[in-house]
Amino acid sequence: MSTTRLAPDDKIVLFGAAGLVGQNLALLLREAGYRNIVGIDKHPVNAGILRKLGTVDTVIEADMAAPGPWQDALAGAKVCVMLQAQIGGEIHAEYVANNVTSTENALDAIQRHQVPYFVHISSSVVNSLAEDFYTETKEAQEKLVVESGLAHCILRPTLMFGWFDRKHLGWLSRFMKKIPVFPIPGSGRYLRQPLFVEDFARIIMRCMEVQPAGDIYNISGRERIDYIDIIRMIKQATGASAPIVNIPYGLFWLMLKAYSLVNGNPPFTTKQLAALSIPEEFELIPWWDIFGVPPTPFAQAVERTFKHPKYSSIVLDF
Repeated sequence: MSTTRLAPDDKIVLFGAAGLVGQNLALLLREAGYRNIVGIDKHPVNAGILRKLGTVDTVIEADMAAPGPWQDALAGAKVCVMLQAQIGGEIHAEYVANNVTSTENALDAIQRHQVPYFVHISSSVVNSLAEDFYTETKEAQEKLVVESGLAHCILRPTLMFGWFDRKHLGWLSRFMKKIPVFPIPGSGRYLRQPLFVEDFARIIMRCMEVQPAGDIYNISGRERIDYIDIIRMIKQATGASAPIVNIPYGLFWLMLKAYSLVNGNPPFTTKQLAALSIPEEFELIPWWDIFGVPPTPFAQAVERTFKHPKYSSIVLDF
């Protein structure tokens, strides 16, 4: 790829800046010397963490599902990154608001303020066999971006993990420490391609800098690992004592369903369980060559995620 089109003082806007990818991307951008970063996020607790870490210059707390003054933050921006997403929960309207309506409002602001370029973070689920609220609305979101006519590229990551992971592997690691037995649905031999979020953040930054025109990249973890082996590696890295026990898939489904009745925003749902058990593999392109980002070996990434002296202890709110 060609040389960077960004200068250290160029204004960068991150939508959904206080989530897993946003927090890691903000850290990376700051370390790379960028010093005019605006982060927009509606979650007050997580926005507070972003503000405390000091990785962005301005934090704007706003619900992107509603038009408002947050859209004027794009005035003078050279690039923005669309990270906002609803990734869990049981309420369809929340997925529509946070994945679709927010994108409509963001695209309107990008066009109105003539932002030259943006990077859209889609998801590997648009190529998945899964049928759930997340897949449905991420497909609709990507369609809006493609049809916008604005200069952009699209990245479709697989399941991610790393610092600030409030769901997925981060939640599983904390859950493992709280319970006497860690349940695995069925055999646990569900092939995954987990992507280390630091590697993905470096790919995003590279796209921001070189600005490929209209390209779509499927970004999968380089290593193919069964779910049960991921859990075993997390257990080893965290020192959790809970034994790992396989339980029938149907019983596991009932446990999740019962939990969802008392928790309106469960970290893991029956639909996600169904998606987990689908036997599928995602395309693996040589992103390490395309973007010049060396892939972090999975075992090393797990160690870095759960043993960093500062960032491993920071937990985002649901």
